[in-house]
Amino acid sequence: MATKSGLRPDLRQRHVRMIALGGIIGASLFIGSGAVIHTVGPAAVLSYAIGGLLVVLVMRMLGEMATAAPALGSFMEYARDSLGGWAGFTIGWLYWYFWVGVVAFEAVAGAKILQGWIPGVPQWVFSLALMLLLTATNLASARSFGETEFWLASIKVATIVVFLVLGTLFVLGLWPDAHFSVANIGLDGFVANGPFSVVHGVVIVIFSYFGAEIVTIAAAESDQPETAVRKATSTIVWRVIVFYVGSVALLVMITPWREIPSETSPFAAAFGRFGVPAASTIVSAVVLTAALSVLNSGLYTASRMLFALRRHGWAPGWIADTNARGVPWKAILASTSVGYVAVVMSYVSPDKIFYFIINSAGAVALFVYAIICGSQIRMRRSLEASAPEKLKLRMWGYPWLSWVTLVLTLVVVASMLFVDEDARAQLYLSLISLAVILGVYALIRRRSSRAPTGITRD
Repeated sequence: MATKSGLRPDLRQRHVRMIALGGIIGASLFIGSGAVIHTVGPAAVLSYAIGGLLVVLVMRMLGEMATAAPALGSFMEYARDSLGGWAGFTIGWLYWYFWVGVVAFEAVAGAKILQGWIPGVPQWVFSLALMLLLTATNLASARSFGETEFWLASIKVATIVVFLVLGTLFVLGLWPDAHFSVANIGLDGFVANGPFSVVHGVVIVIFSYFGAEIVTIAAAESDQPETAVRKATSTIVWRVIVFYVGSVALLVMITPWREIPSETSPFAAAFGRFGVPAASTIVSAVVLTAALSVLNSGLYTASRMLFALRRHGWAPGWIADTNARGVPWKAILASTSVGYVAVVMSYVSPDKIFYFIINSAGAVALFVYAIICGSQIRMRRSLEASAPEKLKLRMWGYPWLSWVTLVLTLVVVASMLFVDEDARAQLYLSLISLAVILGVYALIRRRSSRAPTGITRD
């Protein structure tokens, strides 16, 4: 049975739970954590903890709004209602742009792994095959997306759980041929590369957490949206602590931090120390599932955000079409078409066009977080005055902690100017994306205000 939006509540609670669990684990944890450790030293644990704290606070704010008013488009709707049309339009299109870029990036990343296994096939063939496969999954039904994501996320979660168990036994000296190695975390001093390196690490790792908010969008197509959002946002604290902070802490205890690989997966190296046969191949397979999971979620999320934007006249009218299974198929194809273009550019113009597409969405996560913070502050004030009974899940320490979260988000954005050339480039290009979207909104508003019927858009 379709909802008022035309979509069907086909996602089950187990789908939403696994989307919440796996959504926070991306390929960047399995591969990128080694580079972060080399940049920061053992204090990378602090970088992941600080970045995780910021995400926990943002998710709590988002959870408060989503349980009070579950909506298709989630934070786009809250921004529109709380801050105005400009905020809804901006956050919606920024978020869509971010995910279509991620879809292309993950397709290329997955193709590189497959080409390593089957070197005779061109990489672009694998990228195209992965895109087509997961486009078909999303087009089939919301349940098909949910089922695919359930199993892909299960592999990621299971791998991390196994690593945490074996790693703990290893560092305590309870594993064959292992010795007590907890002291490795203080080797050369805990903050070996200086205090500012911790800030540098936060700038890098904050993007690893982006995707946790997908659950609030997926919940709109579940049979119990309020319950799904409340559980997902309430449990994110332990997910961040266990999956990210716990894993990175074990990595720097298992191996002296200077010996941890930065170009390949530190998890593969750790499993190798445990004596696991074919550790590198196993972890490569897990990284591939992580890339496919992000690609799958990215297609879903981009299409639903585009579908929600249409409700306010912020996207073409044909985007609203759904098929007999309640799937917004035109929104999916529109989103994937941009992904296909980006994949082509990764081979035709990797250093220019593809670089621009990926990096111009680099700081979007922080822009989205900042608007979510502003939306919650305004929406909470309104709900307390008009409908306090809707506040079934409350942000801790409101309003002070809400403002602190907003300030911390802006501090991380500003820090990108001082970290390194790559971070500055991402920030500058992302600001260009922001300026373009705001400019388009201004043109839409101007055109609407001149309409002879007198009808204006939000």
